[in-house]
Amino acid sequence: MGPRHSGTGRRLCTLFLAGALVLAVSGTALPGSRAAAQIAADCISTPIEYRTAWEQREVRCVSPNLFGTTHTRGTTSLYPSGFWYAWAGSSTNLERYLALRRIYGDSPPKAGIGILSYAGFPGLNDFSDPTNLAVYTLPTGVQARVPSFETWFRLLDEEFGMPGTYPLSAQTDLVVAYSRLRPHEDVVGAFQTVTGCSRTALLKGKEPSAAIGCNVSFLKALAAAGPSPYSTGESKSCFRNFAARYTGHSDAAAMRAVLFQCQDVGFLNTGVGLGYNTYANPFVCKPAFKQSVLQKYTGREFIVPNANLDALPSFVDLELNLGIPAEREFLQTGYCSTNCRHHTKARHRARSSKRPVTRLPLRTSSSSGETISAATELGMDRSSVPAACGLIARR
Repeated sequence: MGPRHSGTGRRLCTLFLAGALVLAVSGTALPGSRAAAQIAADCISTPIEYRTAWEQREVRCVSPNLFGTTHTRGTTSLYPSGFWYAWAGSSTNLERYLALRRIYGDSPPKAGIGILSYAGFPGLNDFSDPTNLAVYTLPTGVQARVPSFETWFRLLDEEFGMPGTYPLSAQTDLVVAYSRLRPHEDVVGAFQTVTGCSRTALLKGKEPSAAIGCNVSFLKALAAAGPSPYSTGESKSCFRNFAARYTGHSDAAAMRAVLFQCQDVGFLNTGVGLGYNTYANPFVCKPAFKQSVLQKYTGREFIVPNANLDALPSFVDLELNLGIPAEREFLQTGYCSTNCRHHTKARHRARSSKRPVTRLPLRTSSSSGETISAATELGMDRSSVPAACGLIARR
């Protein structure tokens, strides 16, 4: 099914070229160092500044010292307390979240669900847990890490000193399975190749089991590791349990299972520090089935030590409006199919209030002569400009 645009809607989108996220372009660019300094000065550098931009529906660049993690409303830590590490969205993710808020502020569930989808949540068709977005800084000396498979095994070696538990040959097989994907193959397929668990069943919300084809090594490793930190478990105990109890083949499936069970390395995980989802990418205005695998990769992700929010140097907690499950057809049909009129209204409001719509810089491509708007900086696919209501302009 294609985007739901009438001819009138497309004309409205075309007229919207200067709206939403587009800035006027100066004929003379600043020298590189001065431009970089200006950009840095304009970037959001504190959680409080981020909250202000969120509330005012502004899109601005975000300092790489800020991170974002979604969590169940009312909880006091980044991740449930049993987890060793928490997953964190990068500053580029935070910029995209501001863009979703800006574009879909008149349809708040698209912003809220869009953020969860962009962060790699499965099961969003019926997800209903009240959820917040925590935006925060890390304590001095604490580093965010890229969650590659090799990073995980390095952390395990450092923490437990049991390299024999995770043989290099099994690690290699796991990495190779994820690194040899063809253009039409994705990481859910890689998960199926390694574990045997049916891709179709997983995407329908089925739990790993023999009934959906999961292989013996994977299931034995899950059992040996014990309960997940999402229930009664704890990450470090989970890893220790695996090391002490697992008696099966130490193969790629077992390695994948222990990460899955103990640290929420789910079937959508890419193993390279990029997000992915099978739902429609909010920044590509096509139905999910028309989006390529490449277009469904999202932003950069990190892992940080799990912590109580109050223990962080600074943070803000933003409530996400998720709407109701019955109104989430956009997860499959695409985000932009019915929203041109909302963008046009937003443009009129911005004009009447005389509030700048964005502070992100533009950059000009000398080869094509295109003026690339903030939307491009945020990852908006150029092929989706008509359906995205002119978020990319041409000089």
